[in-house]
Amino acid sequence: MFGLDINLSILLLVCILCACIFEFINGFHDTANAVATVIYTKSLKPIQSVVLSGVMNSIGVFAGGIAVAMGIVNLLPPESLVNMEVGQNIALILALLFSAIIWNLGTWYLGIPASSSHTLIGSILGVGVVFSLTSANGDLSGVNWAGANKTGLSLLISPLLGFGLTLFSMTLLRKFVKDPDIFKAPDGDQPPKFWIRALLITSCAGLSFTHGSNDGQKGVGLIMLILISIAPMKFAMDSNRNLYQMEASTQTVLDKVIQLDNAKMNPIDRAITEQIKAELFDIRQVFDRNRTEKLIPEKEHLSLRKDIIFIGSHIKKLKSSGALNLLSKEDFKKLDSSVKEMKTFTEYAPNWVILIISLSLGLGTMIGWKRIVVTIGEKIGKENLTYAQGASAGILSALTIGVASYFGSPVSTTQVLSSGVAGSMVANNGIKNLQGGTIRNIAIAWLLTLPVTMLLSGGLFMLFRFLF
Repeated sequence: MFGLDINLSILLLVCILCACIFEFINGFHDTANAVATVIYTKSLKPIQSVVLSGVMNSIGVFAGGIAVAMGIVNLLPPESLVNMEVGQNIALILALLFSAIIWNLGTWYLGIPASSSHTLIGSILGVGVVFSLTSANGDLSGVNWAGANKTGLSLLISPLLGFGLTLFSMTLLRKFVKDPDIFKAPDGDQPPKFWIRALLITSCAGLSFTHGSNDGQKGVGLIMLILISIAPMKFAMDSNRNLYQMEASTQTVLDKVIQLDNAKMNPIDRAITEQIKAELFDIRQVFDRNRTEKLIPEKEHLSLRKDIIFIGSHIKKLKSSGALNLLSKEDFKKLDSSVKEMKTFTEYAPNWVILIISLSLGLGTMIGWKRIVVTIGEKIGKENLTYAQGASAGILSALTIGVASYFGSPVSTTQVLSSGVAGSMVANNGIKNLQGGTIRNIAIAWLLTLPVTMLLSGGLFMLFRFLF
């Protein structure tokens, strides 16, 4: 398979299977949030709602792009996937996958709406920290803390938005909607009025779609990590594109970097600039060596990937230090767009990867949803969920997650929707309308997820390093 020997092929399949299992668990763990409101309000029968949610999740994975997927890949230190041996890469991948699966299954079994996103990010950071501490530098400078901070900020802000927007929308509904039926809780097995039912079904479909476009992309990112780690020559670069299409953008980056006035830079920025030049010259040599055939052989792909990753990392350092302010605005824009163009050759995902994640997430949606549905419907507030609360929480959660996906920010469907339901309960009778025990359990899971998964994945990585 992909030119690997039988042992590596088996390990590759095991790792891909683990990624699919994680996404399958994500389906019945996180997507239960999407079907909770329509099932609880009797707008759809359980089988209808989970099929709808599964289909919309699958469509969302295909339609969501790969910005979130690459955000996950880029949380790891750049060196971790280009300088380690294949055995160490396998240890890293399995450690973060096992950690994420263990925590997800545990919180699902207890019926706690914990975040699969939080879980995966904690697992990635855990192996990243151990990798950095055991590398030549022996410090944490290799961890992508900027990416981690951005992700952490989105995980923090998104539930606050879910809470605040839902509370506000409930206030508006009470002021402008005169039909009292929308503010009632479900009565027996009777479905609500047609327009209320349509609103709730729309919220389920929208939330499922945006969940697929965000959480599904995390699974895509995981499989790309696996493929790049174990079969780098085949997947280091997007081989469906002619890599010579990158030559013009490479030359533009080199021209703009040469324009920088080294005399005005501090020693660190000067050294980084020289590294960028060396990496760009390496790429140019690869083009020159293969100019007759106009085709870059696969054995050169990993080298190209290394150079592109490090160019992107070094340009980012110069940007944060202010060294790129030495360029004119026009030259800065050309440099930035050219670097982004180069990165499109490394930041990609084959259609078959998106398909298997789509199927895993969609199938997982159809299983194991009951535990989380009861928590969302009955245990967050002291009152049972009304139609208005379910629709408001679902629609605004879908909008919040959709915006996050557009900007490539990983967020938690669980946290956003749970916070939205809590906001709708507070809108009714204030904070006293919340069930303290459930809110406490959700908060504890939120606080513990990151440190526990970091410790678990880091410990497993240390163990697996001796096995592979």
